[in-house]
Formats: sequence, C-alpha cells, structure tokens
Amino acid sequence: MTPQQIAERATTEPRWIRWTLIALALAFLALFVGLPLAAVFVSALSKGWAVYFAAITEPVAWAAIKLTLLTAAIAVPLNLVFGVAAAWAIAKFEFRGKQVLITLIDLPFSVSPVVSGLIYVLIFGLQGWLGPWLQDHDITIIFAVPGIVLATVFVTFPFVARELIPLMIAQGTEEEEAALTLGASGWQTFWRVTVPNIKWGLLYGVILCNARAMGEFGAVSVVSGHIRGLTNTMTLHVEILYNEYQTAAAFAVASLLTLLALVTLAAKSAVEWRVRQQLKAARHSHDEDLLT
Repeated sequence: MTPQQIAERATTEPRWIRWTLIALALAFLALFVGLPLAAVFVSALSKGWAVYFAAITEPVAWAAIKLTLLTAAIAVPLNLVFGVAAAWAIAKFEFRGKQVLITLIDLPFSVSPVVSGLIYVLIFGLQGWLGPWLQDHDITIIFAVPGIVLATVFVTFPFVARELIPLMIAQGTEEEEAALTLGASGWQTFWRVTVPNIKWGLLYGVILCNARAMGEFGAVSVVSGHIRGLTNTMTLHVEILYNEYQTAAAFAVASLLTLLALVTLAAKSAVEWRVRQQLKAARHSHDEDLLT
C-alpha cells in the first residue's frame, strides 16, 4: 500500500459515519440557527405588514436605526485605522512592548462588554474621574452619542487587527524591502505594496467589525441612559419594546438586525470565496514557475 493510499484510508470514514455526522450538523443548525431565525420573522409579521412597517418607521424606531448606523459609521473607520497601524507595527517591526500591545488588542475579548461600559462611566460619568471637568466645560460623553461611540469602538477594535496580524506576518517583509530598495517612499510602499496584499483580509475584518458594532448591546446599554429618540440604538430599542409587551414591534426591529446579520454573512462568504480563489491562483502561478 502506497503512502498516499494509507493517508486516504486514515482520513476517510465509512459512508454511514459521514452521513450521520452531516445529519447531526444539519439538525444542530436547524434547531439552534434556522428555528430562531424563522421565529424572528414569523413573530415580526404576526400582526401583518401594516404593523410591521409602522414599527420600523415610527420616529423613535427611526432614530434608533439612524443612531446605530451613525455609531457604526464612526467606529468602523476608527478601528480600520487602528487595526492597520497595529497590524503593520506588530508584523513588520520588532520593538519593546510588542507582546503587551498584542495582549491589549485581545483585551475586549476577555472583558465583559458591561464591564467596559462601567469603565467609561467611571472615567467620564458625572461622579467619575473626569466628570467634574467635563461638566465645567459643558461636555457630555456618558448618556450621549460620544459615550455610545467610545463603548462601541472598545468592544470592536480587535476585529480588524486580529484579521490582519497573522496575514501580514505570513506575508513577511520581502516585498516592502524590495520596494524601498527600488526607491519607493514609505507611503508609496504602503499604498502600492502592503494594501493590495492585505485588501481582502482588511475587508473581512471590516465586515466583522461592522456586524459587531451594529449588534452591540451590553456596553452601549450601560453608557446610553436609554433616552428614547436620542441614545437608544436598535438593540436597546428592541429591549424596551419587548419589556413593554410590544412583541410584534420588538421583533419587527429585531428582524432588521437579523437582515443586517444575513447581509454581513453573505458579504463574509463572498470575501472568503474571493480569498480562496486568490490563493488558488497564487498556488497555480507558483506551480507554473516551478515547472519552468
């Protein structure tokens, strides 16, 4: 038996085992993903299309939608800049404190969003460290849009950096060094060499960051103050409607978040497919180079 046959035999299970595993995976997805998704849309439309459209077009709901989009529109570009800068520094340079920076990037993954929101209240709240100074200068952060943006930036800033760091480490520094040797400036090297090499990973990280920004609840709930029409995002508006037993309206707004999640999933899948195609093309080109 050849080594290839041994490897195929070791990694190939009987057909009944494969079909059993596939059936279990599909049943799990149907129970824990498909059923909740269907329940959201069924409940949203339980009282008809008129109630559905009224729930998502009323002024308070529309204000929550606009605030959610505004928060994401601010938080995602900020995390984009930070993620690229952090990944570039970590992947391309050696410096003291590098491991500390990597640990800090992972911090939001290990800290509860509610705790992060409380930290901002402790710093910027009326009784916080900077509260009196902010009040004297008529600057409002907590229970206002700036606090919501800050909390969202904190919980989402690892996503772009964490997608780019392993990618840029794997790519190495050879191409950048070659560009600099040929006379390119630092910015030219960044825009013409680094960015084209990371564009799909960058887009992937931005998609994940945007999805988390729009769906964030815990940190935003702490710093928002739950002021209707002013500081309620879509997730907070859903909670208020549900607590007031406006079930159809709550699920109507929740269905918008679900649609955003499905669009994000589709975009994520498209980017993953594009990355796979790019890798296949690179491997094919490499094989051709070896043959020639």
